[in-house]
Amino acid sequence: MKILFLSDIHGVPSTLEQALAAAAPLGYDKIVLLGDLLYHGPRNGVPSFYDPEKVAAILNGLKDKIVAVRGNCDAEVDQMMFEFPMMSDYAVLEAEQETFFLTHGHLWNERKLPPLGIGTVLAHGHTHVPEIKKLSCGITIFNPGSISLPKGGSARSFGHFDGVSMRHYTL
Repeated sequence: MKILFLSDIHGVPSTLEQALAAAAPLGYDKIVLLGDLLYHGPRNGVPSFYDPEKVAAILNGLKDKIVAVRGNCDAEVDQMMFEFPMMSDYAVLEAEQETFFLTHGHLWNERKLPPLGIGTVLAHGHTHVPEIKKLSCGITIFNPGSISLPKGGSARSFGHFDGVSMRHYTL
């Protein structure tokens, strides 16, 4: 199973379209959305080309492939825009030999680990910085970064699991 990981879209359809186009040649069976889909949050300025209705329309067209979790900027009113569930704090996805614990990162992260088994991948966004890191406890941290509002000097990015390994790609 191939998986596309997107996080922190923050209502910007142009970068969502760029990420989907860049990921198309890689192929994907599932799209994991790690939260902060529509709203930009009070600490961020309004992103260029902010259009949450268009983001919702694009994602609704892909609803059969989507597994989504809630970010700290997502609210119940956002769920009304989507034709797929996106208000859970976490989800678990089994793919090939990997178990992915999916969350946004504001509740569960490297500093506050959920109760996970050795070999689990904790996939989260929230920091807007791409990262792949294996912890000494046997858990792997996988953060695809943000396709719309990168931070920490990183570029706009998304993640991809090809059935064997995880990688980052920049827009």
